[in-house]
Amino acid sequence: MPIYEYQCQKCKEVFEIFHKIDEECNPACPKCLGKAKKLISATNFILKGAGFYVNDYPSKSRQEARKSEKEASEKPISVKTEEKKAEKKADAK
Repeated sequence: MPIYEYQCQKCKEVFEIFHKIDEECNPACPKCLGKAKKLISATNFILKGAGFYVNDYPSKSRQEARKSEKEASEKPISVKTEEKKAEKKADAK
């Protein structure tokens, strides 16, 4: 169940309540029993798991390795290299 923050409209006291998302909640201030208004607040959102961090937020060394692999695959193969490969195959036969 999520935690919701509320603020009293009379005394401005801020308090938290646990309740379901679809549950109707008309909270009263625990201090003065006044009407309360729901607040929008920051949450603690933590992504855990082996795949998430490695895939989406790699370390500097992984970024550099990926960059060098990409550059190596983008380099055009020279004609001489292809000729050498063909000669090696012919020599092997």
